[in-house]
Amino acid sequence: MNEEQFKLALHEKGITLNDVQLAQFKKYYELLVEWNEKMNLTAITDEPSVYLKHFFDSISASFYEDFNGSFSICDVGAGAGFPSIPLKICFPDLKVTIVDSLNKRIQFLTNLSKELNLTNVHFVHARAEEFGQNSEYREKYDIVTARAVARLSVLSELCVPLVKVGGRFIAMKAASASDELKDAKKALNVLGSEKSAEYSFLLPIEESERTLYVFSKTKSTPKRYPRKPGIPNKTPII
Repeated sequence: MNEEQFKLALHEKGITLNDVQLAQFKKYYELLVEWNEKMNLTAITDEPSVYLKHFFDSISASFYEDFNGSFSICDVGAGAGFPSIPLKICFPDLKVTIVDSLNKRIQFLTNLSKELNLTNVHFVHARAEEFGQNSEYREKYDIVTARAVARLSVLSELCVPLVKVGGRFIAMKAASASDELKDAKKALNVLGSEKSAEYSFLLPIEESERTLYVFSKTKSTPKRYPRKPGIPNKTPII
């Protein structure tokens, strides 16, 4: 997917990028490749694949769910900024917080946001489990996103505690993840959320499968969750 195809594909979905936004994506790509030589940000570095598998794929959540407004959004384990930074470029009113356990990635993202002139972006170097127990962040976000970070039974424990009651947890999965959903049923219920939507679609050009799960936060998460770092992964709530 080249830049022109990217622009047209988004336009078909109702997102019209101006010259500033297109320049931001171009700069994003250049910085991603430049920093990737110093540290491992992504295995995907050729321009058409980055535009399709990182930029377009990240924005795909907005084809189904509303990001148009000054929503507070937290991206858990965003790595090189996916999906939240592409969403922020398209929807500048979003207030974005990214939490990542690797300080080098936080340094890249801080530099990136400066170079792209992004405002209302906040980066936190922390384990998601500790971040979710911090009263400054716990149950403070309208939307919490995660893209291919962990299985849903684990991911829900890292993400749901950050969602405010009435907010949304949006999990972006590569293929149909119905087994993951079954495994995560108990965790989602215990943590105070329920599935409100599910979307399956194909990424254009290569036609790889994508599944988007949306969970509504219906009640406050019990204080004991998330548990200490490493425990959700070792012993998920199932």
